[in-house]
Amino acid sequence: MADAFSSSSETVIQRVVDVNLKENTPADKLFESYQITNTCAFISEHHFGKVALQFPDELLVDSAAVAAEIERNSPAKTFILGDTSYGSCCVDEVAAEHVGADCIMHYGSACLSPSRRLPVIYVFEKRTLDVEMCAASFRELYADTQTHILLIYNVNYDHAIGDLLMLLSPEYPNLVATELVVEGEKCYSHGQIKRHNIEIRPSEDDNSRIVCQFGRRFSLKSGLSLTDYRMFYVGQEGATLRNFMMTWNRCSFCSFDPVSMKGRVESVNVNRALMKRYYAIERAKDANVVGILVGTLGVADYLAIIQQLKETLYRAGKKSYMFAMGKLNVPKLANFLEIDVFVLIACPENSLLDSREFYKPVVTPFEMEVACNRNREWSEEYVTDFRHLLPGGQSHVPMADHQENDDETDVSLITGALRSQNLLSSELVESSFGTSVVLRNQTMTVANTNSAASFLAGRSWRGLEQKLGETPVGKAVEGRRGIAIAYEEEGTS
Repeated sequence: MADAFSSSSETVIQRVVDVNLKENTPADKLFESYQITNTCAFISEHHFGKVALQFPDELLVDSAAVAAEIERNSPAKTFILGDTSYGSCCVDEVAAEHVGADCIMHYGSACLSPSRRLPVIYVFEKRTLDVEMCAASFRELYADTQTHILLIYNVNYDHAIGDLLMLLSPEYPNLVATELVVEGEKCYSHGQIKRHNIEIRPSEDDNSRIVCQFGRRFSLKSGLSLTDYRMFYVGQEGATLRNFMMTWNRCSFCSFDPVSMKGRVESVNVNRALMKRYYAIERAKDANVVGILVGTLGVADYLAIIQQLKETLYRAGKKSYMFAMGKLNVPKLANFLEIDVFVLIACPENSLLDSREFYKPVVTPFEMEVACNRNREWSEEYVTDFRHLLPGGQSHVPMADHQENDDETDVSLITGALRSQNLLSSELVESSFGTSVVLRNQTMTVANTNSAASFLAGRSWRGLEQKLGETPVGKAVEGRRGIAIAYEEEGTS
């Protein structure tokens, strides 16, 4: 925990960083790997003048070559976006707008979250998949050929799924493969399906249901639900698989890693992971001051969920502050001791942040709603896509109504103290003077609304004091040399 506030300079110098360098793609394979021909045709068709090319870190070695080929084969001028503001799976619209781009080409892994500002076209990396080995592992994991199985995969293996289905479909009649879809009027992908704004709907023959979620579309047979299917994931362990397992936590998962070429039953205890998340919810219930972390500026409706969170926190009697600080790390959040718990607004894959190393818990919007909204209960449903929590979403639950004589309390499972669950009126209390008192209600008579100021008043050190006219004037002297963590005259310890 000490690393959250300070670290040894020697440790930083001696730290060894493991970097897996990717070799440059050969020139003869560059057009096929990055679909440059289709990309240039798309740019020319829409008459784009400035194009932003967003690459993840592992593909930056090819960025200059791809940019040069696009400029050579189209009238557009390209700009390479290397260091994304947040997760590389999300479209960085803010960085693209800084250069005045007309559209964005997003390369590599993607969460397929919808964007609204600029036209976006996804170009997935075509990673190698040994189809024969994958099919062999599939047969070992699923001996019963009549099992209902849903095949899901990382977007970078989409090009090979058709060959895998040709091997497995004749043997497994109940195997269903997901299809990648892109949502939004301005989102495109070469050869992919444009998504309708419907999450679950019957198919044309009415014998199955079509489900669209996380940029995937698949059909369920009539009379079966998603819990009746087993999941087979093609890809490496990471945020994508974790998101699927947390959301569909009642389904059993198996996976095949194309790098190690090994299949396995996912032994991660989902119930244990959910209990860790419930502990964070209890911390959120105890919290008085909440920090709203803006972890995306590109996913559609992020402003709507921020406003909904503010209203929910206010009605739950909690003070909220909003932070926009780019990529999160432990030292950044450790600067704000006033905050009791943070809630992260991000895409589904980046929302599930492991906060073990953080000084304060970091929860998702869904978990904060469980903590603040009495109408929402902790159940088998787990929501990682915050858009589903908004009015009209499939998991939206209206806030509990205010009752004047309602004075319910419960017991904190962490501190053992009583907590009041009485909600404030939905009408926000505004003062023309921005003052320090609020209206009387059942939980408090007079309270200071500036929680940060109250916290600061209780600190032993409150910052530098000017003391104008009280400090004697002195001659200038030579100051220290070095950096603040280790000045030259202090030596090493």
